[in-house]
Amino acid sequence: MSENHGLDADLLVLATATAGVAERFLDTVREVAAGVSPDSSIPLLLLAVSDLSAAGARLGAIVDIVPAERFEPDDGPEGDLEPLRVSLANVLEGIDEYTEVADPLVSPEVSAGALSNDLSDIAQALSVGLAHHRAGNPSEALWWWQFSYLSAWGERAASAMRILLSLISHLRLDVDDDVAGEAEFDALHTGG
Repeated sequence: MSENHGLDADLLVLATATAGVAERFLDTVREVAAGVSPDSSIPLLLLAVSDLSAAGARLGAIVDIVPAERFEPDDGPEGDLEPLRVSLANVLEGIDEYTEVADPLVSPEVSAGALSNDLSDIAQALSVGLAHHRAGNPSEALWWWQFSYLSAWGERAASAMRILLSLISHLRLDVDDDVAGEAEFDALHTGG
């Protein structure tokens, strides 16, 4: 196999960038699941999912990736992310579950979802690609990330981002009228 692993220079850069975004996403989700910074969990998750969605959009916008090999190499066992899912569900208790339109293009049918499931499913898909990338198979990693973005985690990330934004909106905007009035008065009457 050639030194470029069957990818041109731009795609190698994309594979490396996607690996970096995937790593940051996984680190953030693990930190939130561990309860490291509970007061900033929702904003951190929104940032991580937003960054990941931008990386996914790049994967969706390029031509289909064809891996160097016509079979998926065994780059090690897949990690068990069920403990991550359970920890996220515990951290997000009370705000984890939501409803959404399952497929707005096909049907108005409403389905139930859980933010902890979305984040864990995304983490699982990203981990498979990272295993390929770390094993020196960037074309396979890029193929996997693109395929799994289009077939699964892109939609889960969009749902998660919508829910996280909704949560932040409610946290910031659903305030008592007296509190909002005092804040507005202070903002208008301070020397800023």
